[in-house]
Amino acid sequence: QVQLVESGGGLVQAGGSLRLSCALSGRTVSIKGVGWFRQAPGKERHFVAVITWVGNYTATTDSVKGRFAISRDNAKNTVYLQMNGLTPEDTAVYYCAASKYYRGSYDESNYEYWGPGTQVTVSS
Repeated sequence: QVQLVESGGGLVQAGGSLRLSCALSGRTVSIKGVGWFRQAPGKERHFVAVITWVGNYTATTDSVKGRFAISRDNAKNTVYLQMNGLTPEDTAVYYCAASKYYRGSYDESNYEYWGPGTQVTVSS
């Protein structure tokens, strides 16, 4: 089993920045990839970014390219999502998730473990 806990969310003005953290614990050796997803009010959850647990592959969805960056610190078992240039459209609950089988999946159905989420609110 793997447990994930997100932190770093909050209220920020448009144009501001936040760094989300995802702390992993448990059997992290079994993980292949960690992703960030977000769910805006009244909408479905969508892929934001992914990073392989080993290696250097990362990917972000088009709407956040150039503004968001995903990184990890294996020594701390933590994955980060640096978010710059935030807009009200980025307002959502942000979830991190871990996959046992997929290294860089955009599909939330490929992730077995999920954190409870952290709220990000961007005011205009």
